[in-house]
Amino acid sequence: LFILSLVSLELNTNYKSIYRQYSLFVRTSLTIAFNTILFLGIVQLFVTVYPLVTGQVLSESEIGFTYFVYFVILMITIFIARILKYQIIHHEDLLENEKLKQQNLQKELTALKNQINPHFLFNSLNSLNSIVRDNKEATMFIKKLSFMYRYILQSGERDVVPLQEELKFLDSYIHLVKSRYRDRFKIDIDIDAEYLEKKVPPLALQLLVENAVKHNEISESNPLQVNIYSKDSDIYVENEMRLRTSFVDSTGNGLMNLDKRYFLLKKQHISISATENVFRVKLPLN
Repeated sequence: LFILSLVSLELNTNYKSIYRQYSLFVRTSLTIAFNTILFLGIVQLFVTVYPLVTGQVLSESEIGFTYFVYFVILMITIFIARILKYQIIHHEDLLENEKLKQQNLQKELTALKNQINPHFLFNSLNSLNSIVRDNKEATMFIKKLSFMYRYILQSGERDVVPLQEELKFLDSYIHLVKSRYRDRFKIDIDIDAEYLEKKVPPLALQLLVENAVKHNEISESNPLQVNIYSKDSDIYVENEMRLRTSFVDSTGNGLMNLDKRYFLLKKQHISISATENVFRVKLPLN
């Protein structure tokens, strides 16, 4: 009875995690089959061992009663297992909600830190802009930088933004990068208009372009080419890999954090691949 109860509780409480990769029909079928095998196997074990221990042979009615008792015990453990499973699910939901609350609080705290006297920065940028207004390149750089900072502050209040807004922000970031690398950095963006209103986490595209700039060699002989395009309701950001030989100051958490944000907001994971010397990240839009 102990073995039956223990195995039945374990099987029926955790079957979803054990057979997670299978469909609901397959999981249910396997659970029924294993419960049947467990029930018949345990009863047969009892019927076989009983005469060896007691020296008495069970009658047909006693065997039938044994089947009945063990079947009732199995049904009770299955019922208890379902209650335990619902409690586990409820507990996991509470933990997930608490995790989201903590992340929202952290996000609010980060937004507050970012908003510490932002007017000082904008006023400083405006002052700098007036000083260098005769230099068109410097003026444009300051305008793009100011737009980026304002966008970052505003995006702290939103979980997702339209792809069109993200591309506009990315354009400002690209201008800053090209101001440094000139013709050594090239980017090609080809996204269908039908996807421009789709929602993505803020700064997602910028992070991927920044990742490419940070980790790859950019020189006259090896310019960096980044391609951003849409395909089958997904956005792809890819570049040929020419990893820097010099030290790169990086935490290595950028892509992982983006994936976590994507899963929390859209219940989907981003896809990362590095094949044929091409580093590619896929962002689902649906």
